[in-house]
Amino acid sequence: MPTALAYLSGFKNIITVETGEPIAFFNYPGSPSLLKPNDCVVHPLVFADEDSVTGLEMLIDVLGAQKSHAVMQKRSDVGVPEGKLDPTSIARALTAALPENAILVDESLTTGRETLGLTAGARPHDVLQNMGGSIGFGTPVATGAALACPDRRVICMVGDGSAMYTIQSLWTQARENLNVTTIIFANNAYQILKTEYANMGFGKPGPRASSMIEIDRPRIDWVAMGKSMGCPAVRVDNAGDFYRSMAKSNDEPGPMLIEVCL
Repeated sequence: MPTALAYLSGFKNIITVETGEPIAFFNYPGSPSLLKPNDCVVHPLVFADEDSVTGLEMLIDVLGAQKSHAVMQKRSDVGVPEGKLDPTSIARALTAALPENAILVDESLTTGRETLGLTAGARPHDVLQNMGGSIGFGTPVATGAALACPDRRVICMVGDGSAMYTIQSLWTQARENLNVTTIIFANNAYQILKTEYANMGFGKPGPRASSMIEIDRPRIDWVAMGKSMGCPAVRVDNAGDFYRSMAKSNDEPGPMLIEVCL
């Protein structure tokens, strides 16, 4: 089995193996997992010991783009969704509820697959996403963002499986009275692992495999979890209540947890 070396380069987590080929994400049987085609040549803009701002300014000069103006995404009012919760209604509720200058930490994986596209017309905000394949980064990153930017509301979208890795973040948020809205998408399973199980060519998990990637025995009471750590919490099961809970959290200082029942 080849040894591997992990290192951080810019915003990418790259794993290099003995063969010299980088692995981009999961490596499926018979399928390459590459960051770039083998015949692609990478030209670094700057190296680690060079000035990145100067390098960018030089590139602008070469391209003749000094007078180019940024094209701003127009605000789109999608309205408040009602009814069933699904990736589209979740994203539309988020678009309607995001406050100005919010920081969106997105580790929603399967549930949030429509988020980036459908929130393009939301109020101006920043997005932080995991650039690798790990899970559990969402709540601590949201905590750090709120500490760094105490005047901004941080919205953290995370699955219940991912949240269990670092749920103690709620205690820190309550202790420090951080402006974080933690949205737990509760489907009572590691849904991403079910997807990857199928991608590996194993089909639908059988009873024994399913028992290892389901988290419903016992079922986690996320509202009780939040309150036990000093974080106000609410449970919603429809798009309208989801929006209204987010809007309420924007108006009140400190942390809040919203359990979204799927």
